[in-house]
Amino acid sequence: MNILEKIIAHKHKEVAEKSSLVPVKMLEKSIYFDSKTVSMKKYIQREDKTGIIAEFKKQSPSKGPINGNASVETVSIGYMQAGASALSILTDKEFFGGKNEDLIIARKYNFCPILRKDFIIDEYQIIEAKSIGADCILLIAAALEPKRLNELAAFAQELGMEVLMEVHDLSELEKSLNGHLDLVGVNNRSLKTFEVSVDTSYDLVDKIPNDFVKISESGLSKPETLIGLKEAGFEGFLIGENFMKSSRPHQAALNFMNAFRKELSKLSAKA
Repeated sequence: MNILEKIIAHKHKEVAEKSSLVPVKMLEKSIYFDSKTVSMKKYIQREDKTGIIAEFKKQSPSKGPINGNASVETVSIGYMQAGASALSILTDKEFFGGKNEDLIIARKYNFCPILRKDFIIDEYQIIEAKSIGADCILLIAAALEPKRLNELAAFAQELGMEVLMEVHDLSELEKSLNGHLDLVGVNNRSLKTFEVSVDTSYDLVDKIPNDFVKISESGLSKPETLIGLKEAGFEGFLIGENFMKSSRPHQAALNFMNAFRKELSKLSAKA
């Protein structure tokens, strides 16, 4: 069993347990449930932002603990002040040390698009995402049959949410593309080996139709890497670990985004 299969098996148990404890009708009573969502697509394309989706992540299955003491309030506000286009908040507890409360706190202090980063396999989790204030959900092509992914994406859009589909290779991309997606992310980290190669993004960028906002994810530790990816056609960049491994993630994000803006202005000057 690879790590993804282990996570998905656990999610099925988790969803069964949660839905028996907190029924949908209760989730629908949340103050966020009828709130209008903020478009991640639009924020990523805004010229006054960096295109960076800054992630709050305390641990991961491959790296173990990253930053267990980080405050979601301090970090999320700092990310947005630094110029991030959006926030990604891990809500998986078992494998990533996240929780729904982290997203609720981020929503309370930030008016920006928030991605609920979790392993979504059921409509219940999408209703839950809306009830905690998320604007966008992640659907992982490797974790879902194409038909199921399409159903979940359509359901999210019915609730007024946007959908980011994540792929790792061409086969996943070709099988799972559908008309209910808003953004397509290429994860540069192999699920099988955990090795990271930005070449994965370069290999797939032209295969993603231009109707979708293209996001590169994982292994983005240098502003110059983002410049190359931007020139190749990516508009958004998901960065978490690179910021979170610092004792002050929001400061690391600010330094990185300032350096990225400098590289962008050099690029504009050349043009």
